[in-house]
Amino acid sequence: MRRDAAKSAPTLIQLTAESADDAALDEIDAVASAAFDVPQFSAREELRRPWTRCWVAREERRAFAFLIAWHVADELHVLNVATCPTARRRGLATALMRRSLEYAQEQRVRLVLLEVRRSNRAAIRLYRKLGFTAMGVRPRYYSDNGEDAVEMVLTFDPATGAVQPGRDEIRIEV
Repeated sequence: MRRDAAKSAPTLIQLTAESADDAALDEIDAVASAAFDVPQFSAREELRRPWTRCWVAREERRAFAFLIAWHVADELHVLNVATCPTARRRGLATALMRRSLEYAQEQRVRLVLLEVRRSNRAAIRLYRKLGFTAMGVRPRYYSDNGEDAVEMVLTFDPATGAVQPGRDEIRIEV
């Protein structure tokens, strides 16, 4: 039996400003720092916004990944999905994305939007597997190196909540 297989499945927790304790917020900031080399935001500040939604993947009471999104009107905009480098390739980002999409369906969200680095092929493959399509490019979107962002969208049928098939508006390599 592989050593990873013996580990327990991650627990997915939705955090709110009221439910988040200092330890959980510190863990999210630590994951962001490890994943991006520099913190992109403060979890405390982000959770103060009433439209922020945050899910954390924990294993053995420690956060290893998180997803932060904004829910505004009938849209969910995924701002950040991050996994601690030591916990990658365990399906944590996939589990968080699936949970955020379940939330979107429960809330009758019409569109789920996100931006992803053009070079992040693994993330683009994940988003495609979940039904996202490429709708545009934001030139020089990332300030750290001027890399382009690919804009991706997933559309739900407002009546049924089913994922609507889409097709790429731009060509991207994966």
